[in-house]
Amino acid sequence: MRQFIVLLALFYVCEGVTFGQLCSGNPNNRRRTTDGWGQGHFGAGRTNRRHEGLDIVCDDGAVVYAPVDVTLVRKVIVYNKPEKAAIDSGIMMRGEGLCFKLFYVQPDRTTGTVRKGERIGVMLPMQSVYPGITSHVHVQMCDKSDPTPYF
Repeated sequence: MRQFIVLLALFYVCEGVTFGQLCSGNPNNRRRTTDGWGQGHFGAGRTNRRHEGLDIVCDDGAVVYAPVDVTLVRKVIVYNKPEKAAIDSGIMMRGEGLCFKLFYVQPDRTTGTVRKGERIGVMLPMQSVYPGITSHVHVQMCDKSDPTPYF
């Protein structure tokens, strides 16, 4: 029963949370649709798996902002493969009752607190690894649930 109450409390904390602008140049958090590399919606098909996040369009080199008031938890290594080293960085954060990760971001720092709309880093050069893809920040919830309702 206690676990149910905690889960119910988390649901209510997160209800109504809306992420703010994630990238400079994309004030409305336009989502990646379909390109030569696939689709960017949650659950999109991948080879032997499904896409576990939501891709928000972000130009290479663009400033990335905190989408809500957050505590930075740690740096994330996305692939750990030499051929993808140029984009092999991200950040895990917690805020508004949520835990989520942003991939393909070089964070300015990896600890501390950041207010909604403040700079947290820079979009890495996705075109150098995936030429022709719609460059984007991949937003993934820590529990791998769908982040779409927060946009």
